[in-house]
Amino acid sequence: MSETPQPGLAYWSGEGGDQWARQSDFTESLLAPVMAPLIAAAAAKPGERVVDTGCGCGALALALANSVGPQGNVLGIDVSPAMLDVARRLTPPGARAEFVEADATTYAFPRGSVDLLASRHGVMFFADPVRAFANLRGALKSGGRLVFSCFRTPKENSWAMTPLEAAYQVTPRLPKPGPEDPGPFAFADPARVERILGGAGFTAVKLTPHDLSFDIAAGGGLEFAVQYMIDIGPASRTFDKGDTATRAKVEAALRAGLLPHVKGKSVLLAAAIWIVTAKNP
Repeated sequence: MSETPQPGLAYWSGEGGDQWARQSDFTESLLAPVMAPLIAAAAAKPGERVVDTGCGCGALALALANSVGPQGNVLGIDVSPAMLDVARRLTPPGARAEFVEADATTYAFPRGSVDLLASRHGVMFFADPVRAFANLRGALKSGGRLVFSCFRTPKENSWAMTPLEAAYQVTPRLPKPGPEDPGPFAFADPARVERILGGAGFTAVKLTPHDLSFDIAAGGGLEFAVQYMIDIGPASRTFDKGDTATRAKVEAALRAGLLPHVKGKSVLLAAAIWIVTAKNP
């Protein structure tokens, strides 16, 4: 079960980001279980300066802005103009958060000015991760912190693989990604994460596992989960959306595959993540 869709930055800056922006309420509900362990590990303090990489629709950036308070500042960076528009709309008046459309690999961060680099599942899509993290580290003060979340292996994340395997009953399998390819599971291997961060100059790299549960229906019931998995979830890139006959077959396969996981209006499946921490020397 290792074949998974591998969106890159072009996907997120275009169609993918647009779709996520339209579905922002749902995706925030889906990823909500990640927030508590991530914010706890970040331990942002009043007055700190923070960069949220791959900030998407701004949930983490705005939560961290609450932590750093009026004397602090959070910069959210993302390649998706659509998701950044959502983030700006959600920013309360006076919140110490701002958002910029840019690629973290090349963005000219002020050097040595940031206390904390954070990301919720936003760093697995770098084409050149060592270069990207080296650029990010340049923004950190000496002793500054890096904290991000990422997925563990596909087989531990049934929220993604159960719908995908259901779709594969109808569609061809996607190409198997290479071990260095960007994608949602690109940082599943702790040794690779340690190698990338070490190569970028970080020290004290630590990966802490957390086992979670995702409601892929967001309380909307089985049919909502089926449509979400087709529109934006892992099954979304397994067939041409204009092929209505195939779509109907995929929908039927998804209903059957997800039915055993229905709990009332929820569809609950396992999610396994790393919380990764590191330091700038």
